[in-house]
Amino acid sequence: MSLNVSNGVIVAIGEQTAQLSSPRFDAGGVLILPGLTDAHVHLDKAMILGRCPLCEGTLAEAVRLTAQAKRSFTAEDVEARGAQVLELAVRAGTQRMRSFVEVDPRAGLRSLEGLLRLKRRWSGLIDVQLCAFVQEGLTNEPETIDLLHEAMRMGADLIGGCPYTDPDPVAHVDRIFGLARHYNVDVDFHADFDLDPGNSILPEIIRQTEAFGWGGRVTVGHATKLAAFDPDERERMARSMAEAGIALVVLPATDAFLNGSRDNPMRPRGIAPAAQMKRFGVDVALATNNVQNPFTPYGDASLLRMAGLYANLDQLSTAADMHSVFEMVSTDAEKITGMLAPPIAVGAKAEFILVAAETAEDAIRRNAPVVAAVKRGVLRLWAPLAPLIIPD
Repeated sequence: MSLNVSNGVIVAIGEQTAQLSSPRFDAGGVLILPGLTDAHVHLDKAMILGRCPLCEGTLAEAVRLTAQAKRSFTAEDVEARGAQVLELAVRAGTQRMRSFVEVDPRAGLRSLEGLLRLKRRWSGLIDVQLCAFVQEGLTNEPETIDLLHEAMRMGADLIGGCPYTDPDPVAHVDRIFGLARHYNVDVDFHADFDLDPGNSILPEIIRQTEAFGWGGRVTVGHATKLAAFDPDERERMARSMAEAGIALVVLPATDAFLNGSRDNPMRPRGIAPAAQMKRFGVDVALATNNVQNPFTPYGDASLLRMAGLYANLDQLSTAADMHSVFEMVSTDAEKITGMLAPPIAVGAKAEFILVAAETAEDAIRRNAPVVAAVKRGVLRLWAPLAPLIIPD
């Protein structure tokens, strides 16, 4: 298939493009796909392993080490490390991303300043949403409320919270919803990040979502307790989430690394069953989460690799399974973030990637390389022949 782009718009698809005079690139019969969407990333605390020597590999250690490290973050430092991740992501086919940015007395607003600059600088290659996020509690640090108000005034796109680190998880959820209603923005919670089936915060998030009419505007990340629920309880929770309009983002690399006792050779995989939750009607995405920090001491921001990792861990195998998993890093993730890819059609804005695969399912099975990326009608990446073209 041939495709012609003029003035940033797809003007012809098929044989008729042969009559058009414009620069031509032979892609060698690769697959054309919409760019991928990463619904949950932490750009501000990526690439800090050198500052955070690991001893335990636990969630408590990760929170502690990162809290120490971010005291010394500068806007310039955050921008530079975030740029490393964005380059990896763009080269791997990601064209839309939701990044959390921690706002609290230790980080202040420095990380947000750096990521706002990064968002503007990279806007020609990738669309970035910024979620002003409370990692270490809110009721125990009420001064964070003022910082969140300022973060929203500075240009953050939505509000996020982490109830499991707060002494009063219910009050935490309530205050995050209050901020979201005040600014009329979406909410994204880190929730239920362990394998104890008790004391889930999901019922409270469901209750407040319904009470405030916030359906379709609430996402929870991790929610690994879902893997520990008995089958009937998992289905009840999933159907309640679907009815309330609450989406789920599963973070396979982090969730599998931090969950389950290392003393038990039969330790569980520790990830929410994304495929099953999707079958129950929940909007589900797979995402990167962290890249080379104490929460996830590896990573390359490749969503195709992450999709393959999840499919392997959840023992998925059929073509239908692979297609569903691909949707979790494309159309499903777009819906959750509200960042929709334009169609690959005549008259549409030219934004797509070229992948060395026969189908999307094939791309996941073998983590196929992305050979080109077009964003805002411009060829930004032609791998491996040229470097990324970062707009001025």
